[in-house]
Amino acid sequence: MDKKIANLYDAGKVDDAIHLLIKKINNHPKNIENYLQLSTYLIEQNSADQALELLEKARGLVDQPEALTYNIAVCYYMQGDFAKSLALLNSIPDDEETRYQKSLIFMKLGQYQKALAYALTLKNQDERTLELIGDIWLSLGDLKSANQTYSKILKDQRNAKVNFLLGLTLFDTNPDKAEKYFKVSKKQNPKYFAQAQKQYNAVAKLIRGKNGRN
Repeated sequence: MDKKIANLYDAGKVDDAIHLLIKKINNHPKNIENYLQLSTYLIEQNSADQALELLEKARGLVDQPEALTYNIAVCYYMQGDFAKSLALLNSIPDDEETRYQKSLIFMKLGQYQKALAYALTLKNQDERTLELIGDIWLSLGDLKSANQTYSKILKDQRNAKVNFLLGLTLFDTNPDKAEKYFKVSKKQNPKYFAQAQKQYNAVAKLIRGKNGRN
């Protein structure tokens, strides 16, 4: 990875970083690292179609095209082609990243037990992994485990979604505490909060029903 370009990207100069990587690829079309770095940036910018086009082109140029497989699998995942993504992930060695991605796929497919099995094998329990595990527990209807998992994420690393879901896991047993999480979520991202309220309204009714409340 080109550290100077990475620093540019991290500083928010996304277009400059992408432009420099395109220039490097044109000058050194066989260098696989440039393709990997550029495709990662495109994926992070939600440009999966462009990333996939780049990677497919690279496959015919680089000496070890199999090293591109993981990024291609992520592109297919973002495009909603979970079967293709999973098939590619199954074709490469199993590591932390592939298991994380497989867990995401099984979550999307509604195979929550499988998703949980993969997620719980991850040694790196960072905020990204904890958020995923919390989401799976929530999908399984285990509010206590979901709350415990989301709570492990440090306060300054919790996004609007995590704070909202922390509130959701508590709103029927501890409404005052839940309201505090909702307020933080709304302050962080009012647009997300409004969408989440509508999205999880059905979940809220379900939880109330399980607890014998109307």
